[in-house]
Amino acid sequence: MKRIAICLLVASLVASCAPEKEFLFNGEDLDGWTIFVDDPTITPEDFFYVKDDVIETAGIPFGYIRTVKEYSDYRLHVEWRYPEDPVNSGIFLHTTGPDKLWPDYFQGQLKHGDAGDFIVQGKGMSATIRDSVYTATDSVNPLIPKLHPSSENSAGEWNSYDITCLGNTIELRVNGTLQNMATDCSLTSGSIGLQAEGSKIQFRNIWLEHLK
Repeated sequence: MKRIAICLLVASLVASCAPEKEFLFNGEDLDGWTIFVDDPTITPEDFFYVKDDVIETAGIPFGYIRTVKEYSDYRLHVEWRYPEDPVNSGIFLHTTGPDKLWPDYFQGQLKHGDAGDFIVQGKGMSATIRDSVYTATDSVNPLIPKLHPSSENSAGEWNSYDITCLGNTIELRVNGTLQNMATDCSLTSGSIGLQAEGSKIQFRNIWLEHLK
């Protein structure tokens, strides 16, 4: 009985230490998200929408969908695929400021073949990557290439992004491969966004684990 009690206590402690998981997409609607499209003739709900249990956008014109809530210290999981011609998109991290075509954020690139590139967007935004400091200006938004050759699956297949944001660091993994890591990030919290940038793209299985 004593051994059973100890096992139950250990199991309880492990469970209590496990990261808290929060699902950002319920598979049915866009509750908890807000849509931005820089074209008043476009109905937002026709721009980003739920189809066959996934979030989909035609990708034209440019815009994004972001979480209403802001987050810090988390491990984010997102799956994506291009069902037609693969072009471009991105995952926005620590999105801040008013909604506009190019808000302030760090981006995990989703351009086909370049997933894992890291983008610093917004004047004054900065991060250190591989011992170099990258700072965005009015005219320059640094793009830092990924560490390894593309780890994406073939066009039309599902891929996974696992992104860890902890303190002032951001780590990007594409299908399990570490592709980039930034430190000294000038922002450490904000909304999470999914970008529309030129082509139809689908997202599913979006959740995060809160890191203490």
